[in-house]
Amino acid sequence: MVRVSVVVPTCKRPALLSRCMAALLEQDCAPDDYEVIIVDDAASPETRRQVERWAQRAALCRQTVRYLAVSGAGRAHGPATARNMGWRAARGEIIAFTDDDCIPDPCWLRVGMAVLAGGVDAAAGRVVVPLPEIPTDYEYDASHLEHGEFVTANCFYRRDALLMVGGFDERFTAAWREDSDLFFSLLERRIKWARAPEAVVVHPVRPARWGVSLRQQRKSMFNALLYKKHPALYREKIQAAPPWRYYVIVLALLAGLLGIGTQSRLLALVGLLVWACLTARFCFVRLRHTSRAPGHVAEMIVTSIAIPPLAIFWRLRGALKFRVLFL
Repeated sequence: MVRVSVVVPTCKRPALLSRCMAALLEQDCAPDDYEVIIVDDAASPETRRQVERWAQRAALCRQTVRYLAVSGAGRAHGPATARNMGWRAARGEIIAFTDDDCIPDPCWLRVGMAVLAGGVDAAAGRVVVPLPEIPTDYEYDASHLEHGEFVTANCFYRRDALLMVGGFDERFTAAWREDSDLFFSLLERRIKWARAPEAVVVHPVRPARWGVSLRQQRKSMFNALLYKKHPALYREKIQAAPPWRYYVIVLALLAGLLGIGTQSRLLALVGLLVWACLTARFCFVRLRHTSRAPGHVAEMIVTSIAIPPLAIFWRLRGALKFRVLFL
């Protein structure tokens, strides 16, 4: 019988998926102890063929690789939906989660299974994010994943624990906060959990386009949903208070624009001066530990101007969408 099922969501990233698959098929536990389930959120024929080739190769070593496709309207549904499909179709009592852009160590599964054998319902492995000597702001932000609790890049759950809460909440349609929501739901039910620091997954930072931080602000919408479901744990573990700095920056900018519109020179001067000072400080903080290359500095200046209003917009959009008082 399969002891553990590894669930990997993917969406049109063939090179990353192949790298992940190679690592999963090199685990140092018995080949019939585990299965690998690839859940394709794009239902792509190319990904199906890719996984089928890996499955044929794995079968020669008595390993099992399965392909599942998320169906529906030709759109991506998000990793929460894909992971739910994967663990519900799994044969193992233990469900291990990682992502298609991750590289599990050869002992990853063996260590995770050993920790759960100690009588806990869930275990969180360690995520390593390699960085260049002088990272960009995007790379530096990505490294914070190393300090996350129960990120789906590296975690193990008993099937019964997932059944207890119904799995992932599929309203989290982006790769953001769905793992925290599941963990918080289980914490509220007082499950037994443990850390597994020797179960390591390497998570290289993917290349990103210029201005990536602006597109990422949309994820702030899902903070509202997490807060609605778990207000106390959200304030304890995610964000102790609203981002007042952003609100002050936006209010200062609005005051300056109002002053211009009403021809109030004092209001315009004070509002725009406060906005400029706070925005410059925000930009300086982002550059403090990151690259000073001219292109990166230019990106930080432009995005530091745009991030506060974008972040507030998406937070308030989330509050309206999920009907919660959330600042």
